[in-house]
Amino acid sequence: MKKSLLAAGSILAALMLALTACSSGTTPPPTTPTDTGAPATSDTSTPPPAPTHTYAQHPDFLACMVSDSGGFDDKSFNQTSYLGLQNAVKDMGVQEKHLQSQTAADYANNVNAMVAANCNIIIGVGFNLSDSIVTAAKANPNIYFAVVDDSPTAPSNFKAIVFNTNESSFLAGYLAASITQTGIVGTYAGMKIPSVTIFMDGYVQGVAYYNQQKGTSVKVLGWDFDKQDGTAVQSENPFGDIPAGMTAAQNQVSQGADVLFPVAGNAGTGALQVAANSGGKVSAIWVDTDGCISAEQYCSVMPTSVYKAMDVAVEQVIEDAANGTFSSTPYVGTLANNGTGIAPWHLWDSKISDQTKQEIATIKQQIIDGTITVQSAGSH
Repeated sequence: MKKSLLAAGSILAALMLALTACSSGTTPPPTTPTDTGAPATSDTSTPPPAPTHTYAQHPDFLACMVSDSGGFDDKSFNQTSYLGLQNAVKDMGVQEKHLQSQTAADYANNVNAMVAANCNIIIGVGFNLSDSIVTAAKANPNIYFAVVDDSPTAPSNFKAIVFNTNESSFLAGYLAASITQTGIVGTYAGMKIPSVTIFMDGYVQGVAYYNQQKGTSVKVLGWDFDKQDGTAVQSENPFGDIPAGMTAAQNQVSQGADVLFPVAGNAGTGALQVAANSGGKVSAIWVDTDGCISAEQYCSVMPTSVYKAMDVAVEQVIEDAANGTFSSTPYVGTLANNGTGIAPWHLWDSKISDQTKQEIATIKQQIIDGTITVQSAGSH
């Protein structure tokens, strides 16, 4: 039985039929997913332990990184990517340099500064660095380059590091629909770019799937899958402006949303603050990294997080470059390879029912084996 998630919002009824359509053309009634037999909490939310690995030492190798405007302390994709660079220093003895971008005008200048510093590999963090990195890669064939969160056409000395977070965000959307008390959940973007909207696509489809399975009508604010349009942070620094993120979150709460899904880097902290100030009425699902680790003070309002293993991927790319085994084949993080997923329940473990945990575990496996297809223009 092939379940294909085609749309949401204005064609929700059609989506419900598509979700249950069998290859034979019959349409069985919605059913609750069955238990796969795997432990619900560990199968769903906790990646397996990292294998023991012996690293060759490369003290003469210089690995360099340029951040997006969110900065290396964004509790999100910049910070997690930089952790990969730090781990490479610790594990392989490489040297490192990093430059933090304040605005978009810094991107090209910072990348060029890293070229001038004779870096062996230069990694740009975020979709917005892509053009500057690709331009530099074409001009400097003896240097390795990589970008986190984009997969452009580029020369052989470039590697894309991307993640199918539509898969993991589908699980987050299903969870959000299961815990909302108002029947309304929300999401907002830092910028409406593919590496951001891919999360929102998955989230909306996860909510729609819950509605189809349970006969409910949970509404999503902030993203229209059909129109590929929705709410974004209104700021010149959309991934770093916490007050603007708080405004976006508060606007959705005022419309009844009680589970928020900010996909906005550090601007998403605004949603965490709104949730923390709600007296337990609002929660927020974090993205890119486990928010209970990166933003521990807000753990009580985070049911889970949609993580991307950017630290692992970045360190692997550095290791390959240092060992002379660099490949231009993109790294794609998926549920199947634990490159993306949802984080442990932490303080919410007792608040999420065993049935929901089992259902999410089942859905995760169905996405991995292709029984459920989560669509997004940003998937790889």
